Amino acid sequence: MKKRIIAIHLPQFYPFPENDEWWGKGFTEWRNVARAKPRFRKHYQPHIPADLGFYDLRLRESRIAQETLAKQYGIYGFCYYHYWFNGHLIMEKPVEAKLADPDEELPFMLCWANENWHRNWAGGYNETLIEQHYNKEDDIAHFNYFLPYFRDPRYIRVDGKPVFCIYRPALFPDFDSTVRTWQELANKNGFQLYICKFEAGKEWGKEFMPKTADAAVEFQPINKEGWDRKYALLPKIWEKLTKKSKFSSIFPYDKYVEFQLAKKPFTDYKRYPSVCPSWDNASRRLSQPFSCFKNATPELFGRWFAHVYKTFQPFSQEENFIFINAWNEWAEGCHLEPDLKYGCGFLEEIKKVINENE
Repeated sequence: MKKRIIAIHLPQFYPFPENDEWWGKGFTEWRNVARAKPRFRKHYQPHIPADLGFYDLRLRESRIAQETLAKQYGIYGFCYYHYWFNGHLIMEKPVEAKLADPDEELPFMLCWANENWHRNWAGGYNETLIEQHYNKEDDIAHFNYFLPYFRDPRYIRVDGKPVFCIYRPALFPDFDSTVRTWQELANKNGFQLYICKFEAGKEWGKEFMPKTADAAVEFQPINKEGWDRKYALLPKIWEKLTKKSKFSSIFPYDKYVEFQLAKKPFTDYKRYPSVCPSWDNASRRLSQPFSCFKNATPELFGRWFAHVYKTFQPFSQEENFIFINAWNEWAEGCHLEPDLKYGCGFLEEIKKVINENE
């Protein structure tokens, strides 16, 4: 049965007023990426983009170049992060521009990244920059904003239902009430939504599945499912004793891949699998503890992706998604886009697995 590969996409890489205010005029995450330095022996930093360069996502040429590359290597579509704070939109311009441009053909879906924003990158964990407030009026306004996207023929669907993801349903005071409001509005417009919840941090497992969600999405590597307990004891013990995080968490990627390959087949509820090419947020935390994988290579990623691709059994003809985190999380060292070290190596592994299993 056919499987659709969905790459999570961060539409961050262009200047906008909030970044100017919070981080300095002209800031994008390219600034964090370019100034990163190795923090331990053989630490792979900085990650410097290759084929697509330090792009600006306001430019149509940049967005089309991303889509062309994704299609060339077997990516079915992008899952764009969406940022909405009671009508205040952030990082919306690339996706709004795509909606208006029929030549940007790659299928897509949206994921509402519904967390509050804090000054984490500068050490101000208690300083809130912008926060969410949930209410029915906002649910209605939010749906009305989405409606042109849901009606777009490029929007990814399951049995005619637009797929909409939410990053942290647990943050809602009443998630099911919000979804019911959205479904009522969708019904008035002649369709229903297919709701997915991301499983990040400790919010994974059947007990965290909302009644109104159709499926879950495993979110790698945040959903570690016990890995931390086995491989991150020193940071955990220090945090417990001091209530502070002092030590960085540096994990061997090969061991993490082995951990994933050894997991039991997942059958308890509908959950789409995911994989990640790497992880390293050191560029966002220059003088703070950070977390990263070391020695993440295309070959190891290819082993993991091949295992998921071969073992995942779609739930139906169109419930067939495999997610990859991420297409372009450069400041988290987590990107399929080519860099100077590995080139298109991670993308080539995806294409190879697909070709071998068609």
